[in-house]
Amino acid sequence: MSGFVEIFEMGPRDGLQNEKRLIPAVQKIALVDMLSGCGFRRIEVTSFVSPKWVPQMGDAAEVMAGITRGPGISYAVLTPNMKGYEGARAARAGEVAVFASSSEGFSNANLNATIDETLERFVPIMAAAKADGIPVRGYVSTVTDCPFDGPTPPENVVRVASRLYEMGCYEISLADTIGQGRPETIDAMLSAVLNEIPAEKLAGHYHDTAGRALQNIDASLARGVRVFDAAVGGLGGCPYAPGAAGNVATEAVAAHLAAAGYETGLDPAKIDRAAAFARGLREGELA
Repeated sequence: MSGFVEIFEMGPRDGLQNEKRLIPAVQKIALVDMLSGCGFRRIEVTSFVSPKWVPQMGDAAEVMAGITRGPGISYAVLTPNMKGYEGARAARAGEVAVFASSSEGFSNANLNATIDETLERFVPIMAAAKADGIPVRGYVSTVTDCPFDGPTPPENVVRVASRLYEMGCYEISLADTIGQGRPETIDAMLSAVLNEIPAEKLAGHYHDTAGRALQNIDASLARGVRVFDAAVGGLGGCPYAPGAAGNVATEAVAAHLAAAGYETGLDPAKIDRAAAFARGLREGELA
């Protein structure tokens, strides 16, 4: 065996946030409960954001209150600001996540703020989370390509990732938000980031828009990365990245890793059932 690789399940949050049909909370809860039995250590359930901007996540508190929490599983939520953090804390989130862009164009479109302004917003979140004993994960978006600014220089990724790490994020997830990364651009980006942050503190978050996510995972494995974000059923994308729908499917990543000799701790049959359920949510079959 080649060791253990963790898949961080994103389906309930990153997978569903962009769906036009408002999915009932009871169905989101059912998906999380199915995923809880698959062997995941971490599941990102929802995000505490303004329903004005992401209507699909307007039921975050209801979903968090309704899930059955499995032993040893961290249920994570995304928190863009202090109001979101306070909602996550009240909902007993196991951890929270903050997100910043490595390109100014995407930062302005997604967060209506510059990169530096965004990072400043996280200072009180980090302080509160430290006081409350809640771990914080950091996302860096557009790590190879931006839909507004074009190719992202690796040094831009290093600057943002390093800031988040220095602020106290326990892990930095590097996101190819529009799925245009290639093994060579992923490798160049990681080569730069690894000069500042060790591989065991990094994760890869690769969308499969161009069908290269598994190749990009292989490039990351070669650099020592051992955590990858994925969404069951291949759900999702980003509401501020046109045409970027399609997180890499958890079931595809798990099968790919198994074929390469890695252990994930996941039950393939249960993953397949959860994937079928998730696709039904997307297609409206469970409405």
